[in-house]
Amino acid sequence: MTSISHHRGGSALAIVAGTALLASAFVTAPAAAQTSDLVNRATLRVCADPADMPLSSEKGEGFENKIAELLAKDLGVPLAYTWFPDATGFYRMTLGIKRCDVKLGVPQGADPFLNTNAFMRSTAVLMVKKGSPLEGVDTLSDEKLKGKKIGVVAGTPPASHLLKNGLMPQAKPYSLTVDRRYFSPVEEMIGDIQSGAVDAGVFWGPIAGYFAKKAGDIVSTPLVKEKGSPSLIYRYTFGVRPGEDNWKHRLNDFIAKNQSDINKILNDYNVPLVDEQDKPIAVSQ
Repeated sequence: MTSISHHRGGSALAIVAGTALLASAFVTAPAAAQTSDLVNRATLRVCADPADMPLSSEKGEGFENKIAELLAKDLGVPLAYTWFPDATGFYRMTLGIKRCDVKLGVPQGADPFLNTNAFMRSTAVLMVKKGSPLEGVDTLSDEKLKGKKIGVVAGTPPASHLLKNGLMPQAKPYSLTVDRRYFSPVEEMIGDIQSGAVDAGVFWGPIAGYFAKKAGDIVSTPLVKEKGSPSLIYRYTFGVRPGEDNWKHRLNDFIAKNQSDINKILNDYNVPLVDEQDKPIAVSQ
């Protein structure tokens, strides 16, 4: 496994880099596919954050780790990681310098990545303590939230909705950019909900669902009914270097073929999955 020294700061995905690349053969089992000659043929080289549960961890405990294992099996090659915190410099220090060939969790449209098709569509959630009068609230425009203290990550789309609904004056902000090896805003928010320091909290569902389930006394409700801009529902893709279209197509084939298994992995981590009609997806085990 490759390891890179860790630096964290600023916002993720800030460095624009990427070139058009020549194509060559990427040998898979059972057939060969064409891809860039900068993609390693013998090993699935994944770029990942070493401490970003439930997405990824150096111990291989995150859902991106489990999807990577499924992908390596599909390709018929061993799996190796390049570790770097998912913040400023991530692309430049991983894909950009050819240390690895794919990142398994990239928002659709995020520069400078070339995006595959989405493997996950998910949403922000509202977290409250079990038995709270706010349990069952599923929009930020609900009158029950008026006058309540709500936790929210500063500078995110949910914060815009709190502002629109007049909820920001009493809101408690949490940090957007942190080093997850040392700080966890979602766990801080859940602790504040449990103690009563805030009445509710809004957080990105794939992270919040996992920690809410782990806490045991927290209910997380997907905010799929929220209207207006910005959207609280997002598509997540695999990210590769610009120009590596054949590699992207090979990954798209994997996603299409294994979507059911991917959904089961995500469901194990309590990720709220949403279909194209903004309806929650029920995952059969």
